Amino acid sequence: MLTTPWQKSSYCGEGESCLHVAATEARIHLTESSDPTESILTAAPATFRTLLQTLKHKEPPRG
Repeated sequence: MLTTPWQKSSYCGEGESCLHVAATEARIHLTESSDPTESILTAAPATFRTLLQTLKHKEPPRG
């Protein structure tokens, strides 16, 4: 069981489905508040950093 406190995304509004993050030195844990299975995605910090960098630099879809 994860004992690290969860933090809600600052982009989440009241009553919306929200992303929650819990971090330790060894792992980053993510969960989504409306997921009925309460699944948790866990990644090493370096892997999570790569994911964020990729998402930030991805070109938006062309319409």
